[in-house]
Amino acid sequence: METCKIKNLYTLSETIAAPLLAEAEYPWEVLPKIGAFILELGAKLPPEEYEKRDGDVWIAKSASVAPTAYIHGPAIIGKEAEVRHCAFIRGNAIVGEHAVVGNSTELKNVILFNRVQVPHYNYVGDSLLGYRAHMGAGSITSNVKSDKKLVVVKDGTERIETGLKKFGAMLGDEVEVGCGSVLNPGTVVGPRSNIYPLSSVREVVPADSIYKKRGEVVRKY
Repeated sequence: METCKIKNLYTLSETIAAPLLAEAEYPWEVLPKIGAFILELGAKLPPEEYEKRDGDVWIAKSASVAPTAYIHGPAIIGKEAEVRHCAFIRGNAIVGEHAVVGNSTELKNVILFNRVQVPHYNYVGDSLLGYRAHMGAGSITSNVKSDKKLVVVKDGTERIETGLKKFGAMLGDEVEVGCGSVLNPGTVVGPRSNIYPLSSVREVVPADSIYKKRGEVVRKY
């Protein structure tokens, strides 16, 4: 399960949540801790750079937030981030610097690293998206199994019991997710990998790979 470890998925210098991630081995271990971390960090953010709004929401003064966007705390919107019209941020969300949260995109219990783009009709819940990760239009994370059982991360014959009922996807740095794809509970995608449009992913995808369909994953180089 080396692919799934934080040290192999993410550039921690590209997120304000680095202290939280540095305490864990696997990224899903921080999912239950995001809200409390935001409250602790938000209280320390410099007021000359961040505006605190009602409901424990901190927004960088350089960020752009559309008047029709809804942000429920606790949440932090980073410097130069863009939250577009009708975005719905439901709480426990960190939006990184220069990130884009697009029209009708919904976020819940997430960490978006710097320069992440979820720009068109995306749902991202109980997930971490690495530096410069991009989700194509209409692609979503499915964060609860249909049988409501606890999520297990599977990589071939290897399995890790997460103990979590809600777990969307862990996307490494520079992952590209094609339009209309569904990332099922327990999905982990290694850095710089691409997911074909209209895919249904429910496994660990190695770094530097192209996911065409289940059972057909090829190396990029």
